[in-house]
Amino acid sequence: MMIVGWLSVLGQVVAEEAKQDPRAEISPQNARVKMRGDFKRLRQRAESGQPTRVVTLGGSITEAVHGHSLQVPAWLKKKFPQADFQFTNAGIASTCSTTGAFRLQSEVLAGGRVDLLIVEFAVNDDQDAAHSRDECIQGMEGIVRHLRQKQPQADILMVQYVNPGMLATLLKGEVPLTIAAHEAVAEHYGISSVNVAAEIAAAVEEGRYEWKDYGGTHPKPFGYQVAVNLIISALQRGMEGELEGSAEMKPYVLPEPLDQGNYAGGKFIDVQDAYWLGGWKYGKVGKALLPVGAIRSRYEKYQVLRGDDPGTTLYLNFQGRSIGAFVLAGPDAGMVEVSVDGASWQKKKLFHKHSKGLNYPRSVTFATGLTSGRHQLVLRLIEDKVEGSKGHSASILYFEINE
Repeated sequence: MMIVGWLSVLGQVVAEEAKQDPRAEISPQNARVKMRGDFKRLRQRAESGQPTRVVTLGGSITEAVHGHSLQVPAWLKKKFPQADFQFTNAGIASTCSTTGAFRLQSEVLAGGRVDLLIVEFAVNDDQDAAHSRDECIQGMEGIVRHLRQKQPQADILMVQYVNPGMLATLLKGEVPLTIAAHEAVAEHYGISSVNVAAEIAAAVEEGRYEWKDYGGTHPKPFGYQVAVNLIISALQRGMEGELEGSAEMKPYVLPEPLDQGNYAGGKFIDVQDAYWLGGWKYGKVGKALLPVGAIRSRYEKYQVLRGDDPGTTLYLNFQGRSIGAFVLAGPDAGMVEVSVDGASWQKKKLFHKHSKGLNYPRSVTFATGLTSGRHQLVLRLIEDKVEGSKGHSASILYFEINE
């Protein structure tokens, strides 16, 4: 999704209106802005007038066209009027850092050079995926390592948003699991971050404003401006100082990984790479194949592999260290059994707590910790009924392979 023309103008208008509220202002040395690196590569690229690409990656908080994915580009265009910017909003509602790591190749890197990636997944890793600390690190570290392996000049800024449960944790003096995990990745890779969640908690404690003013999990315009002001503060601080010719363009050097199981080799695999004998239907996402539950319009351009009946089986030969799938889990989503290389069958639930009225997008991991090399996945639908589900279906958009 590209942000151009009138959208940038709208973002600037929204930003200027929100700035009229002094409660959204951020001091130059705000403690919730963690500077671990700089943004001089971005500045040098923009000042030189070279094509400069800025990508925002995350869930619905990023996808919202009136949020930071709009307002930060508007600020950058105003600051660097001579720059040749390209802005890409790569946010997808409901998705977590695992999905982000697997779609990075096809939906971010395939679009060309990335000069700045602004990434947020703390909220969705918490409330949608309910990730463990290890899962949070594997996804976020996978995004960081994959980007820097392919494009070692890319700057990254991490943003931590907040939901009511995470706010309650902060108000108890504790750090939410997902934020702690993502900040561990940021610290390890020297990536600057802005902790919107901690800023909101501090404001509530100090009585500067209330949670309802921020707006909730999906911020109101005022809430987004708090976040945008934090992001802009980080970018401004990271651009300060003299540029030393091309020295600032030196590539980033990757340290050893935090987690060897990170998804830095993640990519989507076409479902047509699998083979099956009857029972499956392949076609465009729509009511013909997914008759139950709402379908978000963005998925209507996708192709899906759909199975409805227990016993329906497919086989996939792949090369990688992990295997999973990106699925639309609707009200009739069920459970599958999977076996890799003839190992014992493992049950995997596709139905999600948010599937009751929606064909809900989610990543489901089938097997990890595999040896590098070739493997075979066998997947079959089973009779086991998932509580709350109306059927036994599987709707697979892509397989997810970590090489």
